[in-house]
Parts: sequence; structure tokens; C-alpha cells
Amino acid sequence: MVTANEILAGAALREGKYMKAFPEFGPERMGAPIRAFARVSDEPIKVHSQVYFPDFVIVLDPTLIGNVNVLDGMKPDGALVANYAEGTKHLKELLGRT
Repeated sequence: MVTANEILAGAALREGKYMKAFPEFGPERMGAPIRAFARVSDEPIKVHSQVYFPDFVIVLDPTLIGNVNVLDGMKPDGALVANYAEGTKHLKELLGRT
């Protein structure tokens, strides 16, 4: 997740965007979920906190789905990109979205 976040930030910077990207580590143990945040803008970014209401949520570890509220705070018109092999219908059922 950290590497993917850095790649996203680097791509935004290369496109001439302003960006801030940083990870948030929970309990420091092997296998603990990691959250990473990225802000990308055409204007300078003055906010230095985590993202509470994301436009996009990306889930790389499918074991989090159903065990962690991956949609917590996501804007109503936001989008989820998930590494999930069971299909969109099953994913929506697990997340309570029909």
C-alpha cells in the first residue's frame, strides 16, 4: 500500500499536480492493516491531516473486506477500487450496497 501510494504521488507530481502522500500505521505488528492517504490537486495543498472523506478508496488486501469498514467516510459519489476475486455482486452484498 505504501509503495502504491508513493507511485500515485509520483505520477501526480510528474503531471504537474500538487500532492501530499503519507501512510498511517496501526498496531506495529506483522500483517496489521495499513492505511495510506494521498491528496492530489491543481492548487497548493494546505491541509496536513489524514483524509477523512475520500473521493476514492483502494483496497489491495481482499481479507479486509467484511472485516474492516473500508467505505468509512467515503463520499456518496466516491468510488471503490478493490482487489476482490468474488465479483462485484458479492462485493456489494458484503458492503451492504445493492
